[in-house]
Amino acid sequence: MHASEAVVGLRVQLTRQVAHWTAAAAELGDLTRAAPAAGWAELETYLGTELQRGILDSVDRLRRQGEALQATLRATDTWQEHRRLRQQVVTFRDRYLRVETLVDFYGDAICSRTNPKVATYLRACDALAARAMTELLVPLGQKPPPLLTYLDKGLGASILKAGLRLWDGWSESRVATVKIARHNKNCPTALLHEAGHQASQMLGWTEELAATLGRGLSLRPVDLGHTWAGWASELAADAFAFAHAGYAAVAALHDVLSGPPTWVMQVHRGDPHPASYLRVLLGCMMCTRFYGAGPWDALASAWRSSFDLEDARGAPRAFFEASVQALPNVVELLLLEPYRAFGGRSLASRLDPNRVSPAALAELERAAGPALFASTWWVDRECLRLLALSGLHAATKPDRTAAILSQQESWMSQLGRKIEARSPTVSFSTSPMLPIGGIHADRSE
Repeated sequence: MHASEAVVGLRVQLTRQVAHWTAAAAELGDLTRAAPAAGWAELETYLGTELQRGILDSVDRLRRQGEALQATLRATDTWQEHRRLRQQVVTFRDRYLRVETLVDFYGDAICSRTNPKVATYLRACDALAARAMTELLVPLGQKPPPLLTYLDKGLGASILKAGLRLWDGWSESRVATVKIARHNKNCPTALLHEAGHQASQMLGWTEELAATLGRGLSLRPVDLGHTWAGWASELAADAFAFAHAGYAAVAALHDVLSGPPTWVMQVHRGDPHPASYLRVLLGCMMCTRFYGAGPWDALASAWRSSFDLEDARGAPRAFFEASVQALPNVVELLLLEPYRAFGGRSLASRLDPNRVSPAALAELERAAGPALFASTWWVDRECLRLLALSGLHAATKPDRTAAILSQQESWMSQLGRKIEARSPTVSFSTSPMLPIGGIHADRSE
């Protein structure tokens, strides 16, 4: 084959590939292909605007890279230039796949709102997580990011925090996106844990807490400091959830972490999650420190009886025994130690766990009466404590589970509908949300 024939053959293949991938990139800009308009319309306007802006910014950058690739193709002539262009096509294909992952992630989250009943529930979850962050962040001069919740399979919740680099390697998440495990829909205190991850990052508490744990636990007979410091991010989120939901957060966490001994007793090097055995006992110790005796004592006793420290994996028994002895100290460091992140105050002084003690919740229920779960005013004002109260009832009155869950669904539906009433109907062609045609990024390559 002559060199000219090879160039012609390669150019034909490259022309087809460039056309293929640039056309695919252009289609990503039509967000109704990722999720139907009905799903987007279920978002509050400010949330939808930020979400669309972030997605389309990434897509627009990809589109402009595609235009540059087309221009290079038009100017390419020699065999070596065509070889270099081939590598550029491969690079562009990889960039496309990363942006496609970004679009599909958010599209799947929006698709979970196409069912009106689920959409109402998720708007309530958005509000609960946003309220939880607001109560800590705003007094400290921080503005919570927009937050989107979605339902998905699996055992645990998760968060894609606002401000993190996304799959395309360039964009940053404009919206905190929280997965709620479908099985946990009826007790979504895990969303408070995930909101705690976002708040802790914004305030810089995780790093400060890690240093404090490292120092505070280093002088124990068994040096616990390094291992517990590595768990700081999850401990911070657990403390945040406890401060907002009390025992409800602990009981729900127990139900997710309960499993076979080989799983409950594991310590994985580099894993930010504490050993489940210690994590549940720590939650119970938080309750004891702030509320005294209560149902958490029976939970802790049953938990200890269910697992033998001889089954510990990845750490010696001495580590677990020393950690159990250190739990009161850990609670003090988590909730009562002053931190720069909180303006020189403790987490408990910013978010008082006593607001959601069983006694405080019982008084709330007595003072408000039947209106507590029926009045829009009460639901809007006390939604976080209603979540704590519903979770407390579910944990301590399992024989009334059906009635408790029905009551929770009722007040969360009220909260979701109230948010819907504040959100104007969104149309992709006329709304204050961005037009689906896309936006032009003003950031350079």
